[in-house]
Amino acid sequence: MPQTITKHVKQMVAEANEVVTRVSVDEVRAMLDSDDYVIVDIRDPRELKREGKIPGAFSCPRGMLEFWIDSESPYHKDVFNQDKTYVFYCASAWRSALSTRMAQEMGLSPVAHLDGGFSAWKAAGAPIEEVG
Repeated sequence: MPQTITKHVKQMVAEANEVVTRVSVDEVRAMLDSDDYVIVDIRDPRELKREGKIPGAFSCPRGMLEFWIDSESPYHKDVFNQDKTYVFYCASAWRSALSTRMAQEMGLSPVAHLDGGFSAWKAAGAPIEEVG
């Protein structure tokens, strides 16, 4: 018997975007020179190697996000224990919308995500750092 999915990804992303902050490419560009922000790339390593990343962004694969945020997790990363604003992004702002909502629900604050994701970043001609 096939599964009946009652909540679809598009609905989940739309619901996340109702409760999280979205920031534009121009807003993120202005953040790059400030120590008040941590830009977090949640794409997988293959995407990073293939397309590059926002300069200075911290790489956190989506599957590890909750574990790296949680200070009680054996996988916790200190980068998530700072008094800074966290801005998440992925390829097209779907994973980052869900990630931002989850981070917000976990208590990480303030958090936001890049509207349009890395696709919007590239389309705007914003700088890209190569990943080796």
